[in-house]
Amino acid sequence: MKVLTKNTDYAIRALLVLGTHEGEYVSARQISQQQGIPYQFLRRILQELNKNGLTTSREGAHGGVRLEKNPDAIRVRDVIEIFQGKVELSECMFRKQICANRASCVLRHEIMRIEEIVSREFGQITLGKLLTDLTKLNATATMEHTDEFEIINSGSHEKTDSNHR
Repeated sequence: MKVLTKNTDYAIRALLVLGTHEGEYVSARQISQQQGIPYQFLRRILQELNKNGLTTSREGAHGGVRLEKNPDAIRVRDVIEIFQGKVELSECMFRKQICANRASCVLRHEIMRIEEIVSREFGQITLGKLLTDLTKLNATATMEHTDEFEIINSGSHEKTDSNHR
């Protein structure tokens, strides 16, 4: 069971790049290279985001794609629904036919309840929140890298000092 498809994942990653360049046009090639998304695949995703009003694009030397909406107004659930439809954990299908037991299936009712919870949670996650989380994550990674560098430098510095004694 996949909750997010590759299209949805790539779309969210592309939106995050655009969110870090808010108000600026970013080339599809730049997003593709930065996120490791196949270029032609990304172009189709960006077309869909444009069509749904999340982004806008401009041709030319200073063209590219940019966010059309405020990051706080773009919900992950909206992106999921663009690329894969309503959040579903089970289609209640058997050999491409609707299951005959669907109406009286007690498990189906529990699955529908869980789907509603998952949909509601994705509805509360905005691109703005993900950008805030990304900023914090990058800051933490930078601090950890700096701490490692200081530990390495202080260790080599001590060795240098002891060699001079």
